Amino acid sequence: MPVMYRWKTARRMLMAAGTVILASVLGTAVPASPALAAPGPSFTNPLVGSPNSADPSIVYSNGNWYYVATTWSSRIVMRTASTMAGLKNAPERTVFTLGAGPGCCTMWAPDIQWINNRWYLYFSAEPSPGQGQRRTGVLESNGTDPLGPYTYRGILNLEPNNGWAIDGSVVRFNGWPNHFVYSAFRGGEQGLFIAPMSSPTQVSRNGVRISSPTLSWERQGGAVNEGPYAVYNDGKTFLTYSASSCNTPDYKLGTLTWTGGDPMSAASWTKRSTPIFQRSDANGVYGPGHASFARSPDGAETWIIYHANSSTSQGCGTTRTTRAQKIGWNSDGTPNPGTPVRTGVTIAGPSGDS
Repeated sequence: MPVMYRWKTARRMLMAAGTVILASVLGTAVPASPALAAPGPSFTNPLVGSPNSADPSIVYSNGNWYYVATTWSSRIVMRTASTMAGLKNAPERTVFTLGAGPGCCTMWAPDIQWINNRWYLYFSAEPSPGQGQRRTGVLESNGTDPLGPYTYRGILNLEPNNGWAIDGSVVRFNGWPNHFVYSAFRGGEQGLFIAPMSSPTQVSRNGVRISSPTLSWERQGGAVNEGPYAVYNDGKTFLTYSASSCNTPDYKLGTLTWTGGDPMSAASWTKRSTPIFQRSDANGVYGPGHASFARSPDGAETWIIYHANSSTSQGCGTTRTTRAQKIGWNSDGTPNPGTPVRTGVTIAGPSGDS
């Protein structure tokens, strides 16, 4: 049965001293002696090249990585490889082709999640080419293989009056059911919203706003909060998000911390006053954003997978490529991705990856 973060073999479990700290539903197995695990095969960024490489999402299951990203078409395609490094040259496999109706075209930001012994792919698309509001749909796997086959389960009723909703993902909390986070326009402003999930394919009510682009670094080229994605550490839930316009090199990541209480209340979230990940002129990386996160196969490391450009003149199109790097943690437990790594620099792969 697939488990996103597991040891590939009993040998690796022995290498990690045979002792595992089991976290709550939020967490993953963390080896007691992660330093004993060997790094995976090295690679250089970009991890995956254009054109189908913006808004990446990645999971690890049963000895393989599975990768999806924006395709700008009706196809949802997936790459798979036994190592993260292997995704660079892995072939694209079409796992689903959207049809006319609730969602058919210019697919954006697919996100793959493991819930209740099934895989779910969330995505946004237009009803027909250039027509109607872009909304969030969901696919459900027929079995336990991330490659599918998948069945279309419909549109999540996130916004009033079938409104525009993009960049959706699932967030988990201790003591609360799963919720769905996404980006939408209300009152002429693009913010972050959250809705409770009654099942992996439905929400029980429209979303409520938990973040608006009020800080100056969230308003470069346009006031934007989008691309929310949860990352977990030490029993805490953090929500990363992208800020400012993706048409500028100042697209970047911020973070919200869940402080307890009802996730549907904005008062239960605290926004960090400064970005956690942004352009690096020294390294030639611009507009890093729309990140997802994954544990290494041995559970010892957390990796950020994001898209970025290599020029200040590139924007929201197919020039964006997927990059990856290991992150650290601040003293307060919040994620610290560091500085975006220059393309062409050799990076050791995730620990336990082989």
